[in-house]
Amino acid sequence: MKLLLRITKIFTCIVLACTVLGIVSVFAINARVTHVGGERILTAEQAADLTNVDCILVLGCGVKADGTPSLMLADRLERSVELYELNVAPKLLMSGDHGREGYDEVNAMKQYAMAAGVPSSDVFMDHAGFSTYESMYRAKEIFQAQKVVIVSQEYHLYRAIYIAQALGLDAYGVAADGENYAGQWQRDAREVLARVKDFFTSIWKPEPTYLGEAIPVSGDGDVTNDG
Repeated sequence: MKLLLRITKIFTCIVLACTVLGIVSVFAINARVTHVGGERILTAEQAADLTNVDCILVLGCGVKADGTPSLMLADRLERSVELYELNVAPKLLMSGDHGREGYDEVNAMKQYAMAAGVPSSDVFMDHAGFSTYESMYRAKEIFQAQKVVIVSQEYHLYRAIYIAQALGLDAYGVAADGENYAGQWQRDAREVLARVKDFFTSIWKPEPTYLGEAIPVSGDGDVTNDG
């Protein structure tokens, strides 16, 4: 009986130690990602002072049932057009989910930019940007970008910039925060875990779902149009 109690206490101590270690690790990784990413978050005016930026990389985040951009996505697109008009980069790269029939982020993103006056040839679409990590990987390997300005909400930019840097991109970010978004506290909580996940993903560097032939972002964006 005494041996059983002793084993139980030891096991309990191990579980508690592992739990504490896990919590500390989560906070440490989260702090690391936000520190690295935060150092490269700029204002639109600061981004305009950068040189040799290949593209403004806009991350998708959902469209409505009618195919129009969600509020968060519309804010990202509005910011990206502003940066384009400030001559931050000559091209826009819309990266999002177009992996299933009936759901298309990237065409909605391109149409928004074109409606704002951006020429179609200056807007590239990455139809297989299924995650932040995959968007960064494909921006470098498929679209041959070396220096990018990423557009997303600030809470997301820390991770996006961290991943991009880990993959070898010279990356900066400009936040597209508008009014308060419903359910933001849930996104903030999920983002902590996503930072931990992508911290390790950025070490392992797995290939994305799809690769394919290079489509240099220096060319004509219309080559990424649907058939």
